Amino acid sequence: MKKQDSKISRRKKEHLDIVLNKNVSFISKTTGFEKYDFIHYALTEIDLNKIDLSTYFFNKKISFPFMISSMTGGTSEANSLNADLAIVANELNIPIGVGSQRQAIEDSEHHTTYSVIRENAPSIPVVGNIGASEIATAKNINKFQKLIDLIEADAFIVHLNPLQELLQHDGNMIFKGLYKNLEVLVKTISVPVIVKEVGAGISKKVAKQLLEIGVKGIDTAGAGGTSWAGIEIIRSNRSLDNPFWDWGLPTSYCIRKVSKLKKEYNFTLIASGGIKNGFDAAKAFALGADIAASAKTVLKILAEQGIINTIDFIIDWHETIKKIMFLTGSEKLSELNKSKLIRKKELY
Repeated sequence: MKKQDSKISRRKKEHLDIVLNKNVSFISKTTGFEKYDFIHYALTEIDLNKIDLSTYFFNKKISFPFMISSMTGGTSEANSLNADLAIVANELNIPIGVGSQRQAIEDSEHHTTYSVIRENAPSIPVVGNIGASEIATAKNINKFQKLIDLIEADAFIVHLNPLQELLQHDGNMIFKGLYKNLEVLVKTISVPVIVKEVGAGISKKVAKQLLEIGVKGIDTAGAGGTSWAGIEIIRSNRSLDNPFWDWGLPTSYCIRKVSKLKKEYNFTLIASGGIKNGFDAAKAFALGADIAASAKTVLKILAEQGIINTIDFIIDWHETIKKIMFLTGSEKLSELNKSKLIRKKELY
């Protein structure tokens, strides 16, 4: 058991090192946000100072529809990073997700790398996290409740990562039983379930299947940002021209398609996968997302520039979105919709 635990912790450390020190972006595939532009509304009557971006995230009021997404945990190096990320999220009153809690199931050695988030963010929404293969092979679904209790989570993410597992030299490709066990999980645990990808995107078909069994949040986590395939390719010392590096559905496509399901289901649509600035976030909202999320971008700013600069960085996103709303005549975030966007090819 200890050998296995140490392997999991070591893998998490390797992931963190690669994310912070290597170029793991998609090579040629993009999010698709660059294909859209906002329609300038010259006759705006918006009072910029009265724009309010506060909203609710699973019954908790947040100041801004942005989430610091899941990235790390389960290794000693993650402790200070997660503590600092939690301080940032708490200061801004925005949600934060923890990295995969698989290691916390196996052993209590690194429990503090997760619990430190709630300790530093006592009132904001905190979201737990486990991988799909752990759900698929679980004999006892009840054990996942302890991960929720560990961080006093407000919601629980299950991340779908078949591509990552496929390319991971010690990956788990046993996904048989995932859908059935997901349904049991939704009915068993005490908080809403969010399902996300890790960079390859969630299609409308998959989202519909998930919503049918009671999943309350879909995080697109589309292609165009961090390539977890790329991370595993680097980690395994494979050729960097591996064609799977760029595998996945672009983030903008996923948002556009999955948002159509809002006509049938009540759920929170989270946009992640290459959200790098306020313009990306605003375009995600206009395409139908409720919340924008980012992991690597925020993590790198924090690691390189510290807490204060990270807070300022996210505040800049907030202000950018308000300015875009002002220039598009959008008094409320719900008014920043598809009608405010145009495909750039239509401009010329």
